[in-house]
Amino acid sequence: MSSDICEITCIHEDKVNRAKEKLTDTDISTLSSILKILGDENRLKIIYALSYEEELCVCDIANIIGATVATTSHHLLSLKKNGVVKNRKTGKLVYYSIKNNKITQLLDVNLYRKDKVFI
Repeated sequence: MSSDICEITCIHEDKVNRAKEKLTDTDISTLSSILKILGDENRLKIIYALSYEEELCVCDIANIIGATVATTSHHLLSLKKNGVVKNRKTGKLVYYSIKNNKITQLLDVNLYRKDKVFI
């Protein structure tokens, strides 16, 4: 028999109920969507760049991630549709910034602990 599974069924109702109370479908769905969006390396680079610089134009972001302006715009549109970034147009330039600071908090908490990178 495998040593990494329970040999008997024993449900700790108090723990299960507390965990279920904390899990709401809306929260899980939102987090799942955000993680899917950030699952793309270029979009993750965009978020990191925007977390260090308050605002960047599409051309700057394209240069940072090493992609074309068209590809970068596609990534930014996806991030915007999902409420991660916002934009503003000044003349012929479009600037992007992070709309939801919880995104950067999520990255900070998961990737950095006491100045050590986990990835």
